[in-house]
Parts: sequence; C-alpha cells; structure tokens
Amino acid sequence: MSDRITAAETLVAAPPAAGSSHVDAGDAGYSKDLKSRHINMIAIGGAIGTGLFLGAGGRLAGAGPSLAIAYAVCGVFAFFVVRALGELVLYRPSSGAFVSYAREFMGEKGAFAAGWLYFLNWATTAVADITAAATYAHFWGMFSDIPQWILALIALAVVLTANLISVKYFGEMEFWFAIIKVGALVAFMLIGIFLVVTQHPVDGHTPGFSTITDSGGIFPVGVLPMLLVIQGVVFAYASVELCGVAAGETESPEKIMPKAINSIMWRVGLFYVGSVVLLALLLPYTSYSGDQSPFVTVMDKLGIPGAAGVMNLVVLTAALSSLNSGLYSTGRILRSMALSGSAPKFTGRMNKGQVPYGGILLTAGFGVLGVGLNYVMPGEAFEIVLNFASIGILGTWGMIMLCSLLFWHRSRDGRVTRPSYQLPWAPYTQIVTLAFLATVVFLMWWGGGVGRTTVMCLPLIAAALVGGWFVVRRRVNDLAQERENA
Repeated sequence: MSDRITAAETLVAAPPAAGSSHVDAGDAGYSKDLKSRHINMIAIGGAIGTGLFLGAGGRLAGAGPSLAIAYAVCGVFAFFVVRALGELVLYRPSSGAFVSYAREFMGEKGAFAAGWLYFLNWATTAVADITAAATYAHFWGMFSDIPQWILALIALAVVLTANLISVKYFGEMEFWFAIIKVGALVAFMLIGIFLVVTQHPVDGHTPGFSTITDSGGIFPVGVLPMLLVIQGVVFAYASVELCGVAAGETESPEKIMPKAINSIMWRVGLFYVGSVVLLALLLPYTSYSGDQSPFVTVMDKLGIPGAAGVMNLVVLTAALSSLNSGLYSTGRILRSMALSGSAPKFTGRMNKGQVPYGGILLTAGFGVLGVGLNYVMPGEAFEIVLNFASIGILGTWGMIMLCSLLFWHRSRDGRVTRPSYQLPWAPYTQIVTLAFLATVVFLMWWGGGVGRTTVMCLPLIAAALVGGWFVVRRRVNDLAQERENA
C-alpha cells in the first residue's frame, strides 16, 4: 500500500461548510462514493445488529417479555442521539463526525476523549462481533469441531480484507448486508404473526398472550432484571451513529441524512420492539438462552427443514455487518485524530483506494486480541466485551449530546446558525438524555458481576485518557500552531 497522506498534507483541509468557520484536516482526501441507497441501508443496518440477533436471547431469558419495554425506552434515547448528531452533520458534514464537533466545541481535549472512547466502543465491539460469528458458525455440524478462536480469526480476516479496498466496496457490502437482515426480520415477523393468528403450536406451546400470562406475565422475575439488562440493550443500538460518520463521504448529505435519520425511529419500533413481542408470544421466555439466537431457537422448534440454518446464516451476516461497520467508522475517526496529533501517525495514512487503512488495521489488531480471548475464555468472551463496549457507547453518546448542547448554546449567542433540521425540545432533550446515560452506568454498577467490575474500571479508563493526553498534547499544540501559520 502507498501512503496518500503525508506530513505536509496534514495542513490541507476540506473547505468549511456553509455557516461554519471550523476547518478539519481529517476531512480532506476522501472520495464521495456513498449514494443515497447506501446511507439509507447503513442507517437500517446500524439499527439492527448483533445486539438484537444474538443478545436478545440471553436478555429474554433474564428479563422475560419486559425486554420489549427496555428496547422501546432505549430506542427513544438512541433516536435523540442520532437526531442530535444529524443536526450537527447538517451544520457541517465531517468524516470525523462527533470527534470533529468535539474539537470545535470542546477543544482538542474533548476531541481526544471522544475519539478514544469511540475506539474503546468499536475495538471491544469487534471482539463481540467475531465472537458472535464464531458462535453462529458452530450451529452447523461441519464447523462444530473447529475451535471458536479459529472461526473468529477467519471472520476478522474476511471483513478486514473487504474493508481495505475502497469505501464503495464498504457501501455495497453494507447495502446487501442490510437487505439480508431486513428481509429476514420481515420474513420472521410475517411467520410469527401467522403462527399467532392461526394458533399453530410451537414446540407444544400455543402462541398468543397466554404464552406470556402462563409464564409469569410481562415481569415474570420482577422489574429489576429489566432495568439491569438496559446496558445490554444500549449495546444493541451501538451503530446508530454510523450514518453520521458516513456523511463525510456522501454527496448532498443535506438531502440524504434527514430522511435516513428520521426513519430510524419507526425501524426501532418495528424491528426491535415488534420482534421481541413476537418472540415472547411464540415461546415462553425460559425457552431462550444466550447461547443461541432467539430467532434460530424459534425456527428450530418449528421443525421446518433448513429454516433454522437459513436464519443462522442471516444472524451470521448481521455479526459480519457490525464488524464491517466498526472497522469503517474507527478508520475515519482515528484519521481525524491522527491529523490533529491525538492518535498515532500511521492511523492517518490512506491507500490508493482513499481508505484510511492505518486506523482500520489498529482496530483489527484489537480484534486479534479478541481472538486470544476466544481461545482462553470462549464461554465468557461475549459478555465481557459487551460490558466494556457499553462503556464506550455511553461515553460516545454522552459526547454527542454534550456537543449538541454546546452547539445550542452557541446558537443562542449568535455564533453559529442551527440548520432547519434540528433536535426537538433542545436543550431539555440533551439534558434528559445525559441523565439517562448516567442512570445506565449506575444500573451497571448496581447489578453487580461483570457490569460492576466494568464500572469500577472507569477510574482506570479516565486515568488512561488523562495520561494519553499528556503524551500527545505537545504534538497536538505544534500541529495546531502550524495550521494557524499556514
């Protein structure tokens, strides 16, 4: 690979958007190959991932049908986050996304914290995705004897190779991944509705509300378990901000983004809440487990030849799609940071396909560590990384809402102009969302176990961020001074 961005070129940036005086060096050098169909399907794919296809099984078993309420509540706040990001995107599209906005409204320290929290999110999510992919592959007999870590390594290698070619290949891959996921969910929901309406038995159970009432109702194990699974539900929505990152490689984002973002709300209601309600109506919550996708469980119980295998292939696609998205987004975020001095220099490099391969390889490197985790602890790997990914997600969402709040304050002072596409009910929406995110952190601690251990690691994460800033601050200041003098 040849480097397309050299040290001298770090001073060259894309022109600022209308209404913005901020210039971000990380926005230069990208192609604009993502079309409207790509962005719309990326938005769908971001709202449907591993957290639903795999995580819903264990959470249903732990909280019962009340999981649908948790998905609905978290979905509302996920929509607020992506709507806030959408307003910032319309103000100034950037491949650095919220890291670029943090740089503008919070300074380089804010950008440093936002970028590395996002990296924590996706580096650990990559581990969760390859773990999920390996788990799904074990469903088929031909792969059952292959160690989980080898399957995880193969999944990482395949997606990494495709991601390094060009953004057009990424967009096409996500387009078809999303079509497969949506098509499968729609087919499952049609089958589920048919089974409920016709009262067709599923594994000896008659589908309907009696399945819920006979198994302890909506809260069979109480309200507390529903509250404790919320951090896992937040993980399910981890990719909703991806369309904001993709805006920097899109022609006419002001036309494409509002439609894509607005559609997320009904997708959440239909696919997440609707799917969980159907799962609860088809089988008792005790029939599900964290070891298998709940959709595969239902198809398996129906006994339709090949149906479970097809659904398992679909959920495998969802895991690979999430991994694909993570490598894509962290590559762009790390490049924005590298060109400001807050990430290693090599993460700012691009290849001939205008792909920031340095950042992608760094994220993939952490995925390799996840392969090792699958070797040492194959049973606990998914739960461990899910909790750390949730911390990264909460930090990322918190930064987005803080940027949105600061943007709102500047608009009140007349220093910036809000676009016509706005986050409703500002600034109360930002404040309530930040309070919700803080509550999720408390619930993680309150629930004990791996969640509490993760929260207790927050001081270590904060110390790492502070220490890292002191390491890079001189280079950040030097590059900022060079840009001012250029």
